[in-house]
Amino acid sequence: MRNIRIIAKRELGAYFGTPLAYVFVVIFVALTGAFAFYVGNFFLRGQADLLSFFSYHPWLYLMLVPAVAMRLWAEERKSGTIELLMTLPVAPWEAIVGKFLAAWAFIGVALALTFPMWITVNFLGSPDNGVIAASYLGSLLMAGAFLAIGSCISALTKNQVIAFIVASAICFVFVMSGQELVLNSFRSWAPDFVVTAVASMSFLTHFDQVAKGVIDLPDIIFYVSLIAFWLFANAIAVELKKAS
Repeated sequence: MRNIRIIAKRELGAYFGTPLAYVFVVIFVALTGAFAFYVGNFFLRGQADLLSFFSYHPWLYLMLVPAVAMRLWAEERKSGTIELLMTLPVAPWEAIVGKFLAAWAFIGVALALTFPMWITVNFLGSPDNGVIAASYLGSLLMAGAFLAIGSCISALTKNQVIAFIVASAICFVFVMSGQELVLNSFRSWAPDFVVTAVASMSFLTHFDQVAKGVIDLPDIIFYVSLIAFWLFANAIAVELKKAS
């Protein structure tokens, strides 16, 4: 845990040591507010909740989280510092978890800075704060799943742009897998259990339940399992690059 803490602290400091981190935070906070107020018709809905705020998080994460993840390993490989990192008395999984936790904490900071939305809805009405807290938890878990995918893809290439595009494409598949347009294309030839399996992999399906204040164990397990799987794949990718 000591090595993980050191790496996470180093990586988190590196994020806030560049102007890009602050640009990301400002863009994220501004876009979440803009989507909630202007696209989600926050005031016209006349309801004291943040459903219009959280419903756009998967689509924002689709672009913003891969942008954070693309530098995790691609930059290390491009600059050659990954060889130095692998020679240190640090296990590859410690470096992977440390980098992941730092990036996840950074996204968590950006998410926490949207708290004025929570204050606003409490000022305007009497919302169910338990539902809002559950939605924040679900949003953070979903961001972690996006990030784990992006981290794994970043370990496979030196090019950050390629890492961003591929990670965004894979995340898009997970987001859209529960939509009727996608499911109908499977229903025409696949058995029901395949259609059900595809639908169960959708970020939207699981997040919508949490955003309604329903924290089911399967939804939590889904995100945690997805994070664990992609971090495991990340470890394999790093080991392969280390061996080569």
